[in-house]
Amino acid sequence: MSNKVETETDNGDELPGLSLEEVRAGVEAVLYASGDPIPMRSLKKVFPEAIDLIKQALSSLQEIYNQPGKGLQLIEVAGGWQITTRPEYHERVGRLFDSPRPSRLSIQALETLAVIAYRQPATVPQIMELRGVRSAGVVRTLLERKLVKIVGRKKVVGHPLLYGTTKEFLVRFGLKDVKDLPQLKDMSEVFGDEVAQHLETLEKLDEAKEEAEIEPLQDPETSPDDQTPPPEI
Repeated sequence: MSNKVETETDNGDELPGLSLEEVRAGVEAVLYASGDPIPMRSLKKVFPEAIDLIKQALSSLQEIYNQPGKGLQLIEVAGGWQITTRPEYHERVGRLFDSPRPSRLSIQALETLAVIAYRQPATVPQIMELRGVRSAGVVRTLLERKLVKIVGRKKVVGHPLLYGTTKEFLVRFGLKDVKDLPQLKDMSEVFGDEVAQHLETLEKLDEAKEEAEIEPLQDPETSPDDQTPPPEI
């Protein structure tokens, strides 16, 4: 027997109740129609009359998609929920489209991205110190790929730019949040064995971790995820 939840709008009007089956179907439709992860707050706006059933609907959907023989999966990633194809079918799905696959990041770019991910917020001089090589050009590449963003300026002499990871970074590496990054000794789970072996700064990353005073950028209306690389880094 389906339980329906009834609620009221802000002006006192009563909304019709929805059953778990109806919420589950509605959530599935919304997630399917979206190409990006949808956060819980957005789902609550779509289903204000069934907020208490949304988590239950998501859990039920995951059980359905986890059954054998499914080509899709429901995952929690980048602070939201998303329906995606299963990894084992990515190659076959790609055959349907003419668009080229995104080029892989170089080892240098992955090293720099790993340093920023674990050290963020970080300046280019700090990244160079940890890697031992010039990194400004690599950081520019990561900005263009929207894997890192400028989060502000460090409150020190010269006010160098501070960099952090983006939502696109979380989606690409299948992480719900940066807090889900594995411990440094297990970083190969995200960045691969070659990067983990190449990057001889693991202990330095732990030692270098410090709280940075961030000075916001002058243009507060510019979205950090929609930035273009500055002329000079």
